[in-house]
Amino acid sequence: MKIFFITLLAGFAAQMIDGTLGMAYGVSSSTLLRAMGIPSAMASFCTHVAEVFTTLASGISHVKMKNFNRGLFLRLLIPGMIGGVLGAYVLTSVDDRVISPVISAYLIVMGIVIFLKIFSKKEREPRKVGAGVYPLALVGGFSDSLGGGGWGPVVTSTLVASDHEIRETIGSVNAAEFFVTLAESAAFFLTIGGELKDYLPAVLGLLAGGVAASPIAAVLCRKLPLKPLLASVGLLIIGINAWKLISALT
Repeated sequence: MKIFFITLLAGFAAQMIDGTLGMAYGVSSSTLLRAMGIPSAMASFCTHVAEVFTTLASGISHVKMKNFNRGLFLRLLIPGMIGGVLGAYVLTSVDDRVISPVISAYLIVMGIVIFLKIFSKKEREPRKVGAGVYPLALVGGFSDSLGGGGWGPVVTSTLVASDHEIRETIGSVNAAEFFVTLAESAAFFLTIGGELKDYLPAVLGLLAGGVAASPIAAVLCRKLPLKPLLASVGLLIIGINAWKLISALT
């Protein structure tokens, strides 16, 4: 029960951040599980099983709040799922310590770009959704499985940094994440699914906390003013990935 309540609170806090800013549920949850001594592959698996339910609740909430772009959602869907499945198989057989610092360094740069946008006086027209979303979704899905979280940081940060509309980006990325997470969980189940029963209290805690927070976070995403939202996204990306980069290099 102690593990359940710890992960319940962690799942609620992580989803409040993720649903509002478009990232950090997976990173936060998998980091906690690894700190509790759970192996990286199993931590990622547990996180993604919980995320099947939290991303469904979050996606529905964002669609209802009209934080959604159908064209962006559809472009993210298939390549994200393919990347997620590939990442799951790699993680169960290869150490992720080589690629993790590279992704973290890239995301720090994206975080700085996003943060600097709050000082721009010129209002830009939101960028139209283009073909560049496909490879971005593939990389995002791959890194998401590999690091236990990475779909939001990679996809949301890159799209926002390249001037896509921030609220629609956050909502569409969250909605697509349900299908990406479902594909990743299926891939993990085929490789290490038999061990999941030993970690059910942690999974249920993350799941319950995340589902409870999803509708609240979607409302906040819609209501928060744009520049503070940009600043929060940028600082969150920089902080998480600076910590991950330092940890990987020490």
